Amino acid sequence: MSWKIKLHLSSLVFLCFSSFSLLMFSVWFLSSNIVNVIEWEFICLNSCSIVVSFIFDWMSLMFLSFVFFISAMVLFYSGDYMLGDLNFNRFMYLVLCFVASMGALIISPNLISILLGWDGLGLVSYALVIYYSNEKSANAGMLTVLSNRVGDVAILLSIALMFNMGGWNFFNYTSYMGDSSLGTILKFLIVLAAMTKSAQIPFSAWLPAAMAAPTPVSSLVHSSTLVTAGVYLLIRFSAAFNNSSVQSFLLIISCLTMFMAGLGANFEYDLKKIIALSTLSQLGVMISILSLGFADLAFFHLLSHALFKALLFMCAGVIIHNVKEYQDIRCMGGMVEFMPITSMCMNLANLALCGMPFLAGFYSKDMILEVAFMSEINFISFILFALATGLTVCYTFRLIYYSLSGSFNLGGLSVIADNSTVMTNPMVGLSVGAIVGGCFLSWLIFPEPYMICMGVEFKMLPLLVSGLGGFIGYMTNIMSVNFKLKSLFLYKSVVVMGSMWFMPFLSTFGLNLSSLKSSQMFMKSGDGGWSEFYGGQGIYSFVSSGSSYFQVFQDNSVKIFMKIFMIWLIILFFII
Repeated sequence: MSWKIKLHLSSLVFLCFSSFSLLMFSVWFLSSNIVNVIEWEFICLNSCSIVVSFIFDWMSLMFLSFVFFISAMVLFYSGDYMLGDLNFNRFMYLVLCFVASMGALIISPNLISILLGWDGLGLVSYALVIYYSNEKSANAGMLTVLSNRVGDVAILLSIALMFNMGGWNFFNYTSYMGDSSLGTILKFLIVLAAMTKSAQIPFSAWLPAAMAAPTPVSSLVHSSTLVTAGVYLLIRFSAAFNNSSVQSFLLIISCLTMFMAGLGANFEYDLKKIIALSTLSQLGVMISILSLGFADLAFFHLLSHALFKALLFMCAGVIIHNVKEYQDIRCMGGMVEFMPITSMCMNLANLALCGMPFLAGFYSKDMILEVAFMSEINFISFILFALATGLTVCYTFRLIYYSLSGSFNLGGLSVIADNSTVMTNPMVGLSVGAIVGGCFLSWLIFPEPYMICMGVEFKMLPLLVSGLGGFIGYMTNIMSVNFKLKSLFLYKSVVVMGSMWFMPFLSTFGLNLSSLKSSQMFMKSGDGGWSEFYGGQGIYSFVSSGSSYFQVFQDNSVKIFMKIFMIWLIILFFII
């Protein structure tokens, strides 16, 4: 047995066993209300201890269990997807480092130790996005890492501000972060870090660009690791946000993000980017309900969403593999006749994403919408919630029409079939999670049900909006196939709605071009100009010339002393 196969199998066994064990421990901790904290003092500075902390409660253990389970399925799936890759070992090590970084972030209640996992996610995600060495991957990786560096700086500034509180264990200080100026700045920095990691407006451009990574990486990133790190950080800090101005800011940003992502997905033709935009929309749903004060609901949706989103990316990867590596959904169609297992799993994931009753997404999304409609939200947020729900069903049915049903649009081909059990077996395993995961989590996290008090029209609104969105999505795309040139009359509107409101342009050409020009000017006039003249080079030339004079004096030359003696005589003569 080769080293590659040994590494693959040992990683799978370890992750599966760890996932099951952690799930059992999380259920025990949840029922017994147990929280274990382990601290290791690294250094003490001015009575402020730098401590590496680990917290083991039901939330961290359950999230870690889901991360390990999805990672095991992704690695199993990668055994065939990355089979022809020459650097399979490097890919395995990168994925395992990625999972380890997410695990360090999950179990860290301390900003010092959480920075290890936070920066590890950013670094390894960059290495995975540029895994395919080409110009597109390099550009996407640079956009990803620069966007995430903003959040890293926010975490570093938060560490500096929390120094005044006497420690960095935010579990001890979240209740003391009031509306003082220091507490408000600290909360906005945490929100900024979460917005960059979870790709909220205006940092949304890197999420679709990160699709340059291999599909197994996309399945892991968009389900339970990188993009959920910001939401998890906000959940941990949720006690500090109650009744503060940060909640209103988060609500507006998250509602705009989920509406923008749903709108853009209806005009996108790249299969992976459509699913990435759906992830962006669901992240907006999580953060919006968290901003209303329901952190447990946000965590519930985070876990249920991870199951069917990983499944959706795996199905997309199998389809892309079979249609000659095309990602344009217009080159697909009729896949249900050739790939029944993949089509079944993909439809299951799509219906769970739409919130079909009794699937995983229904239990979390339906409760989120009902609680949001009962809360004191403004009319704009209410409209954005309803529109985002309809747009989700709309782009989902559009995706089903173009890829699974409809007419077969691929040209010459060899074989399209579900002939790889290595890729279909983990999909079936995640399909079970997409079916029963929602009710299982609902019974665990909410043993006492929420009290929902609302009118019939509000209760029926999600169902009405979803049905209307699915009908519009399917009929519009049937009409667009028959009347292709009609969209040219609305070209400008389509460009605005389908371009994520020009955010990729602003994040790359617009912002970076102006910042690079200004930085070049500052470098020429500052660092390479006056600063260099009066700074390093100026001091160097002054010290060098002065040392040469002192060297002459130290040579004890008679001529020098005679010249100095004559100068002193002349000075004394004029003085007298």
